[in-house]
Amino acid sequence: MNRTAQAQARHQSYRDNGWWDGRTLHGVFDAAANAAGDRTALVDPLDCEVLIGRAPMRLSWAEMRNAADQLALKLKAAGIGRGDSVLVQLPNTAELTTLYIALSRLGAIISPIAMQYGRHEVAHTSASLDAKAFIGIGAFKGEAAAGAVAGALPAGALRFAFGAPVDGFEALTLDVTAPVQRPSSEGQGEDIVTICWTSGTTGTPKGVPRHHGHWFTQGRAVADAVPLPKGSAMLNPFPLINMAALAGFLVYWLENEGTLVLHHPFDLPGFLRQLVVEKIAYTIAPPAVLNMFLQNEALHGQVDLSGVRYIASGSAPLDPWMTKGFKDKFGVEIVNFFGSNEGIGLVGGPAEVPDPEQRAVVFPRFGAPGLEWSNGFAAYFESKLVDWQNGDALIEGPGVTGELLIRGPNVFEGYLGDADDEVFDADGFFRTGDLFEIAGDGEMARFFRFKGRRKDVIIRGGVNISPEELDGVLNGHPAIMEAAVCGYDDRIMGEKVCLFAVLKPGETLDLESVKSFLEEKGVARFKWPERLEIIDRLPRNPLNKVVRPELKQRLESAAG
Repeated sequence: MNRTAQAQARHQSYRDNGWWDGRTLHGVFDAAANAAGDRTALVDPLDCEVLIGRAPMRLSWAEMRNAADQLALKLKAAGIGRGDSVLVQLPNTAELTTLYIALSRLGAIISPIAMQYGRHEVAHTSASLDAKAFIGIGAFKGEAAAGAVAGALPAGALRFAFGAPVDGFEALTLDVTAPVQRPSSEGQGEDIVTICWTSGTTGTPKGVPRHHGHWFTQGRAVADAVPLPKGSAMLNPFPLINMAALAGFLVYWLENEGTLVLHHPFDLPGFLRQLVVEKIAYTIAPPAVLNMFLQNEALHGQVDLSGVRYIASGSAPLDPWMTKGFKDKFGVEIVNFFGSNEGIGLVGGPAEVPDPEQRAVVFPRFGAPGLEWSNGFAAYFESKLVDWQNGDALIEGPGVTGELLIRGPNVFEGYLGDADDEVFDADGFFRTGDLFEIAGDGEMARFFRFKGRRKDVIIRGGVNISPEELDGVLNGHPAIMEAAVCGYDDRIMGEKVCLFAVLKPGETLDLESVKSFLEEKGVARFKWPERLEIIDRLPRNPLNKVVRPELKQRLESAAG
């Protein structure tokens, strides 16, 4: 059986088992709106006025349905329909969340990108998508937003903007009045609904298409690890542009019929205030923030965490003393997440890893043969460790580092526009590029321990940065002969970017020059190097590929 036939057979089994059950984001939203009605569905960030120039909104489920339907009608009238790709650059406000429902109803594809993205990234993503439309915000934090990237958009793309008027962009607003006629629902369960962006296992950032069934099966991992009563309040501080926020909040919120409280960008005093005022039961926070809060006893008496049941964390290693401390001091369970846009879903909750200190450093081996878990996600997710340096030999014992391969109804089908033969094995398992080991013998054999990444992707503050992409831009700097970037450890951001540069004869270089060059090229600020090392030559392997681990090792050696 060839790979296509194998995939078709697996997909039919997903349907037969009810894992792909035809549900859609807008269909589950409608069910929640019918059930919840006047209960609060969505709460804007506290600093909404500063972010986009309007007062914060609190929308009931009924009001949000009206706003989503009004948006769908307007976008449909403009020509957006089933299968059309829409590039969206909006912060975490009611506009973005509502737009997910509106575009889902039309059967269109939403491709959300970070507010930090500049002309360089917008040009790449919009061209890769063949975007039918772009939807942005007129101004963000008092500065031009949609207009600033207009020149990077395809000439024929429809252009829309919320907020401040922008020349050449049609205005959009959130109208919570009931429309005269409801739009018909065109989107189907196995239609692509999102294309998020990742650096993937190789090369420049790639689009990750996912349909509704992918998202609902991915969301099961979170919902079972963080079991909440119906109608709970959730605080989302992560941009609604990738797996952490979409599986971690959007899908779960719809199924829970709860209240989604938005936060953007991360601000600790505002975050803590929302935790208390909005009676939050579940949120996600970076490890460094959790460490800092636990160590700052002066804050403990000012913040009532009695209503908080779960705080998820990830993107950087967790400290055992922190996970234990939150349990002992506040009764809050820290849940350890390891996920990806492509479909990794290793979620260590208290049911799977009861010891909070152990939970900080291991993940349940969901999908490993012969292991059973309370989390229903494990019933259909498949995983294996292979020795990628030895013909993909299966690793079945502890202490041997291997690459994680995954398969299941939550795993994407391949990167946008690529054949992707290299990122799937002969049995259809996706090669994640992430390295793990089986954590030990006996009971510890039930767990994975993270060991690093086979790929060179830099993860700064939970956002992926492709080093190859950045190399390509920096090699155009007039003073640089050769450039290579790598990540280096940072306690707050997880990783930051260091530039190693070989200079042209007689040239000099400083970090400000590098930043000015990248600003001129329209490269997003979060990708800019924060450290510069001048080097005589770059380390390369026999295939002339830069050996980035050697660059990182030089930084570690220099740090002592």
